[in-house]
Amino acid sequence: MKAHLVDGTYELFRMYYGAPSSLDAEGREVGAARALVRTLTGLLRQDDVTHVGIAFDHVIESFRNDLFAGYKTGEGMDPLLWAQFPIAERVAAALGITVWPMVEFEADDALASAAAQLAEDPAFLQIVICSPDKDLAQCIVGDRIVGFDRRKRVLLDEDGVREKFGISPASIPDFLALVGDSADGIPGIPRWGAKGAAAVLAHYGHIEAIPDDASAWEVKVRGSAALAENLAARREDAMLYRRLATLRTDVPIDASVLEWRGPSDDLAEVCAALGEKLPTF
Repeated sequence: MKAHLVDGTYELFRMYYGAPSSLDAEGREVGAARALVRTLTGLLRQDDVTHVGIAFDHVIESFRNDLFAGYKTGEGMDPLLWAQFPIAERVAAALGITVWPMVEFEADDALASAAAQLAEDPAFLQIVICSPDKDLAQCIVGDRIVGFDRRKRVLLDEDGVREKFGISPASIPDFLALVGDSADGIPGIPRWGAKGAAAVLAHYGHIEAIPDDASAWEVKVRGSAALAENLAARREDAMLYRRLATLRTDVPIDASVLEWRGPSDDLAEVCAALGEKLPTF
């Protein structure tokens, strides 16, 4: 038995920038929500999809904004996209999918928490996190908890993380702390690039294990003196950035109710409001 955990925020963004515009009877933009009906229907029609949960950022800001003023906000988001988030949540619920709308936490935290809960249940042979988001790579364990890019049809297991990033999943937050993550507003440490960070973390694993003095490093990296100096000067910042990049696994959600039993009675009404054909299963 598999569980599929869907990054609803990513899916809605993907639909908004990839699907054609469409207006409902009141003139509101609903093209992304209509496309979401189709892509989620396609997922639910697959034979191995029996347990499904989806997480959305009900608001963009989270507890991380209280930790760091530069963390991402909803500023600059297209209002036509933002207005479709509540519609998207209703679409997913009408399709019979368990929905987690995140307020204090982020959608990625919900997915990480659900994966951690499901990993405790031996009935689930595999937990598939449906998202290409590099942040979620930290959740991958062997070939039991895996990532899946639904657009590219690419599966990412633990060996795949090492091949792609040069580090283990557990080092992903450290990696993002050092190199930065512009999508989340994490600036990183000056001079630290992906290649150098991967080489150092492949050996040391975590930031706190990296010596301040480059002469003590047990791995050769180009520009190591400058890297070590910058990290030593901003180690406190690096630890904060790692905290920002570390997904929470203690979000109060219930991942035991994911069995898909078909769409709800609301689906016909939701589809009619969107001008979308009622899907069949």
